[in-house]
Amino acid sequence: MEHKNDIIVNSWAEVQSALFDHSWNEHIKRFRSSYVYRGSWSKGYDLSTSLTRLGSRYYELEPHILRNFRKYAHSNAAPGDSVWNWLAVAQHHGLPTRLLDWTYSPYVALHFATQNLDSYHEDGAIWCVDYVKANDFLPLKLQTAIKEEGSNVFTPEILQPVCSSLKELALLQKEEFVVFLEPPSLDERIVHQYALFSLMSNAQANMSRWLEQHPELYFKIIIPAGLKWEIRDKLDQANITERVLFPGLQGLSQWLKRHYTHE
Repeated sequence: MEHKNDIIVNSWAEVQSALFDHSWNEHIKRFRSSYVYRGSWSKGYDLSTSLTRLGSRYYELEPHILRNFRKYAHSNAAPGDSVWNWLAVAQHHGLPTRLLDWTYSPYVALHFATQNLDSYHEDGAIWCVDYVKANDFLPLKLQTAIKEEGSNVFTPEILQPVCSSLKELALLQKEEFVVFLEPPSLDERIVHQYALFSLMSNAQANMSRWLEQHPELYFKIIIPAGLKWEIRDKLDQANITERVLFPGLQGLSQWLKRHYTHE
């Protein structure tokens, strides 16, 4: 079922328009988008986190799984000992968390929407969220912290002094909110993917439902299955590939496997 915030594109040109037409910033008179992007190979996927896939009581497991990750990880695995650094490291290495991956790059999001060749029979999607406007729903304490820093997103260094735990985050405000968090440059993958994370104020909050309550904050680009091959080939020509986004032999192998796969 299509939503009023869905934009269905039918050509490469329409993809460019949908991704970039909102990027003009009147305040600074530059084309600087206030949106972040998340690509999905299926339009049917919502913004559920990997944590929710642990079972019906997933929210009770969150502190235990993170505590044990910190316990058994190498002592130098995270730059600094804040929970926000540890969450970023855990997400980056595949631990189920409440974090979701986003990117500042529309083309990186397009890559993830068209990376899986087994999904080319299914429409994909790009979630586009105005992370600057989303800050209007933050608790005043957090709004003040990033305004004083002159930033629109948090880093662990900004967040830690004003909120040092997930429990404290949930207690800041009764109404749900989302925090956008830039991770440390853990490796080249984070840097090349122009990556950041989102986390909801409590583990049971679902970002899709939250956005439906605030439709002015987002739109969703629907990519028809029949358009995926053209997008994929043009992204490859623009050098938006696994070889670049996943530096190393694994990324190189993934790119070559896909590059030499034909319908």
